[in-house]
Amino acid sequence: MRFHETYAGLRVLDLSENIAGPLASLILADMGADVVKIERPVHGDATRSLPPYWGGEATVFQTVNRNKRSVAIDLKSPAGREAVLRLAASADVVVESFRPGVASRLGLGFEELVGANPALVHVSVNAFGTGPLGHDRPGYDALVQAFTGIMEMTGEPDGEPVRAAPSVIDISTGLWAALSIQGALVRRDSSGEAQKVEATLIDTGLFMMCHQIIGYLGTGTFPPRLGSAAPSAAPYQIFSTSDRPIMIATSTDRMFVALCKTLGLSELATDARFVTMDQRLAHRDELAGLIQAVLSTRGSAEWLEAISAAGIPVGPVNDLGEALAHPLTQERKLIAPVSEGRIADLLQIHLPMDGERSAPRRPAPSVGEHTESVLAEAGFTPDEVAAVVEATTARTKGLEVT
Repeated sequence: MRFHETYAGLRVLDLSENIAGPLASLILADMGADVVKIERPVHGDATRSLPPYWGGEATVFQTVNRNKRSVAIDLKSPAGREAVLRLAASADVVVESFRPGVASRLGLGFEELVGANPALVHVSVNAFGTGPLGHDRPGYDALVQAFTGIMEMTGEPDGEPVRAAPSVIDISTGLWAALSIQGALVRRDSSGEAQKVEATLIDTGLFMMCHQIIGYLGTGTFPPRLGSAAPSAAPYQIFSTSDRPIMIATSTDRMFVALCKTLGLSELATDARFVTMDQRLAHRDELAGLIQAVLSTRGSAEWLEAISAAGIPVGPVNDLGEALAHPLTQERKLIAPVSEGRIADLLQIHLPMDGERSAPRRPAPSVGEHTESVLAEAGFTPDEVAAVVEATTARTKGLEVT
């Protein structure tokens, strides 16, 4: 069995939006599951409108919704609600990202879905959980970075808190959700009972700082903003050369001695201020200044070669274009063209866990592209399909689509 055949025969109903939930269902889709994405009429998933665009389509949406089929349904109509329940009856997994309480108000909460399918794996992706303090708090990646302390630790020492540029909370929550689904499927297959799973942005954000949290609980302190530097090792940061910055990461005394020798600063290895890691951390700025003075005298290519030859972890500080063009990135073959679709030159990125790079890369569907075919496959008669489509269409005529 190959990677993209792992979940062949698994059926997933994706009622989620944005990044975290759709990424979880994308992982299953790449592994062979049939993922049906339920979208609002006309505008669909909120990320369809986010720039930048490739061939007129949002790259965020394309990235986390490939290999899926789209069904446009008005969830607020009785016909739409019944259609979702019927689709859930033949699904293995339902993923949703409604704010807590919304699904139940729509008649599509855990109880209603499990009533339609007693063996369902139900996954709720939300920001702050369903408890009394978190259920009504809106949440996005940046808000959670701010709330959990990630921003406070990120940035230059004399600057303001900074958001990590990648959507680290959303992406990680999607990964936790996918892992939770896999565990729930095992439990479901063993017990035959429905499984209720929750993946929250706040839990993800807190866990991403797991060792900082335990350090704080043990000492009462947490790392200040250090820019590119590490709180537990020095020298371990970006340094400027005569042309561009490089990243040096020394994590042992042996590496420090080797770096000093390479830089012509052997005397620092026996300097009382720098002999141990604790001492180097206590005199971090002094040490960095001495190293910086030497590194500024030559170009990055010369230093990268010399420092690497000494067995010290070192690397260039690339921009995204340089990283993608690097031969090592090319060697990984992570990025490849789509197999078919509306955008002829569209590229996609394989999941890092797809070692074979074998998963199909069908581009994300247009809104409602598969509505009629999916409903027909689920046993809807032509008249029933027409009723669902009519209810969905009526919602778009002179009414606000929410």
